[in-house]
Amino acid sequence: MNPALKGVRVLLADDHAIVRLGFRLLLEGAGAEVVAECADGESALRSFAEVQPDLVVMDVSMPGIGGLAALERLLAWEAKAQVLMLSAHHDDIVPVRALRLGARGYLCKRAEPAEFLRAVGQVAGGRRYLDPALAQTVALAQLVGSDNPVDTLTEKELAVFMKLAEGRSVNDVAASFCLSPSTIGTHLYHIKQKLNVSNASELTLVAMRNGLLEA
Repeated sequence: MNPALKGVRVLLADDHAIVRLGFRLLLEGAGAEVVAECADGESALRSFAEVQPDLVVMDVSMPGIGGLAALERLLAWEAKAQVLMLSAHHDDIVPVRALRLGARGYLCKRAEPAEFLRAVGQVAGGRRYLDPALAQTVALAQLVGSDNPVDTLTEKELAVFMKLAEGRSVNDVAASFCLSPSTIGTHLYHIKQKLNVSNASELTLVAMRNGLLEA
């Protein structure tokens, strides 16, 4: 039992059921209560409105609008929401974006279970948390900025870029974001210009080089 987590009501959002089960077992073993589980950003937003959790633990990469877009919408609706973002990404781009959007914490999924519980306890207690393995890199990126062209993408362009880099079609991505294919096509045009790429394979390569996709 962890006194910092006793009675904390948590909403879990991750598209992998086995990952959610692991998180649930860890949290409930520490005294927290998992009040909802979601597999995509849209259902996370609906569930948040229904159950009003103390804390949201949400993966960055999910079907539909994805974690970053869900985070942005959630905080626009409830600015005081406490959100801990989780990701397999080991770059500085995604955590900087998540923190800039208003996440209270960011943890890499490679962390030990004890570190996960510490992160949840920090955020649930109203404090900020950043994965120690990323802290120096993120601090430098926020301090001096970045000359990485990926960092010039807007929040929407980054979300579209990440889905296209996974091999999704323009029509699939348009459906995910509830936008028209022509709107996604416009985003794609700007993404290609900013990243100096010409095709889907090059988009994927840029994403892999930046740690946004597993090799």
